[in-house]
Amino acid sequence: MVANEESRRKNLDQYKKLIMTLSGALNIAAHAGAFGFVWYRFYRPMIDNPFWNKGNFVLIGIYAVVFILFARVFGAFRVGYLRNIDVAFSQALAIFFTNIVFYLQLALINRWFMPPKFMLAMSVVQTLWGIIWVWFARKVYYHIYPPHQMIVVYGEYDYEDMLAKMERRHDKFHVRASINISEGVDKVNEVITNYESVILYDLPAAERNIILKYCFKKNIRVYVTPKISDIILNGTDTIHLFDTPLLLARNSGLNVTQRFLKRALDLFVAIPMLILTLPFTLIIAIIIHFTDGGPVFYKQERLTINHQVFMIYKFRSMRMDSEKNGARLAMKDDDRITPIGRFLRKTHLDELPQLLNILNGDMSVVGPRPERPEIAAEYEKVIPEFEYRLAVKAGLTGYAQVYGKYNTTPYDKLKLDLLYLENYSIFLDLKLILMTVKIIFQRENTEGVNADQITAQKAPKMNVGNEKR
Repeated sequence: MVANEESRRKNLDQYKKLIMTLSGALNIAAHAGAFGFVWYRFYRPMIDNPFWNKGNFVLIGIYAVVFILFARVFGAFRVGYLRNIDVAFSQALAIFFTNIVFYLQLALINRWFMPPKFMLAMSVVQTLWGIIWVWFARKVYYHIYPPHQMIVVYGEYDYEDMLAKMERRHDKFHVRASINISEGVDKVNEVITNYESVILYDLPAAERNIILKYCFKKNIRVYVTPKISDIILNGTDTIHLFDTPLLLARNSGLNVTQRFLKRALDLFVAIPMLILTLPFTLIIAIIIHFTDGGPVFYKQERLTINHQVFMIYKFRSMRMDSEKNGARLAMKDDDRITPIGRFLRKTHLDELPQLLNILNGDMSVVGPRPERPEIAAEYEKVIPEFEYRLAVKAGLTGYAQVYGKYNTTPYDKLKLDLLYLENYSIFLDLKLILMTVKIIFQRENTEGVNADQITAQKAPKMNVGNEKR
């Protein structure tokens, strides 16, 4: 039964990429066609000296390219990987940003603003089309590639947290069984041949390597939770000086050019944002002050690059006596959060004052979120590698904020932050800034820790680890 299903899957898998590429091309053509219609029907006649035919085609082609760029940033083509609602929302964001850019482009062509109503109507139609396309593409994807029948191979660490996450994506993963590595590598290899995919969860390196090579030989799909050393190797350069391959891990943080470009991007983003958000800042400050008469801003010591301590600024979202019993992360339904504070946290508006920290040079727009010194010290007792994330400035947003959640465990946050450090580029910063717009509207990213947690570590058993994991 499993063998027949796997044979069918492999036959269809040969055409999956082609079919999904054609589906994406259809989506792009529909959006470009919508713009072409609006351009020819409404905006082109308004221009005194319109383009010749080839110029019109180039303009429509550029629209398609810009849409593709924004769609790739937001994951608008990742059908089957993201949830339906996430892909549809990504489509809407890509449409919004593309149409904003092109409305300004049309204004430049015309040398003055033109009526936006046609662009707005087009955006509504495109969004509806995007929802239909996502539904259709999802149907096609799962006909070609139904959920995997999976088995988890685990060691001494609890895998229930990972299992719970995967069960929330039952449309993509079906975990049918589990086996402990203590039963022996030979037994594990014998069992996993009955499944389509395998999850290797925090196994000792020696046993993991044997099973990984076995799965590679047998063409079994493998999901591996990486160790910190794996992430460091992920950012290495391949050296070909002779006939033995070498991987070079520089371990030196950002170079001078990267630091200069990063600082320039910080100022380029922070200064306009401060100006644009000034009205919101004043309104929020007035509401906070008149709600309970307390201070508007909340200052707190945080860590940034090279363990430097600085004072972070936030809008106060909790009661004045919120930490009378010591430092503690916000919990789900935390009664210390004020009504206005709850709104500020959900919308991330409580973070706006950190633009001042960015201007001051204590923080960057993108980087690991700054931890409190006392909480970081607790993490480092269990995860000595937690300090690795301080190789760059703390950030207003970051890899762990875009791809993780508020209550993501410290060990997983560390892995996400290290992925950012090892793969850093100015283009990655730009992508994460745009992706932050998306997560602002996702409630799960602001969800607090459980009531029995003091930090993001689980109590009483902490779901963290060190390099032995």
